[in-house]
Amino acid sequence: MADVMPELSAAERAGKAFPVSWDQFHRDCRALTWRLNEVGPFHAVIAITRGGLVPAAIVARELGVRVIDTVCIASYDHTKQGDLKVLKGIAADVAKLGGGTGKGLLIVDDLVDTGRTAALVRQMIPDAHFATVYAKPKGRPLVDTFITEVSQDTWIFFPWDTALTFQPPIRDGAA
Repeated sequence: MADVMPELSAAERAGKAFPVSWDQFHRDCRALTWRLNEVGPFHAVIAITRGGLVPAAIVARELGVRVIDTVCIASYDHTKQGDLKVLKGIAADVAKLGGGTGKGLLIVDDLVDTGRTAALVRQMIPDAHFATVYAKPKGRPLVDTFITEVSQDTWIFFPWDTALTFQPPIRDGAA
């Protein structure tokens, strides 16, 4: 049976919101890279799509890694998590760089939440180094390196999921 998160209303998410700006996300990715620089070198970076695409690009640039692949797994829509579905696996030539088990490969994602996606990717390449920018307690044990831990009930609003809009002053009743 799939682990299904309840659908959250905008009001429910707003009470547990952690908005992240582009500037903050870039700083957090660079901080992640500083930690990873001490662990590498890495033969390739593997982004978990879609959330891992932006941090993987930043990390790969900063580490000087030119081989970048994706593993495409669908689990979320914008409100709930359902069954995991592998849409695209790791390319055979990239997997060979890690000796078939992932040694010397770096997996990057934006967030580890329940750990279900991380566990699936870990099965594919168990010896790869797994890094995320943000980690929640349930998924944190599956990640080797991360920057910021947030509570399990926090909803992270990533910069690619939001738009700049006017916010009324707090004195006018803004949350």
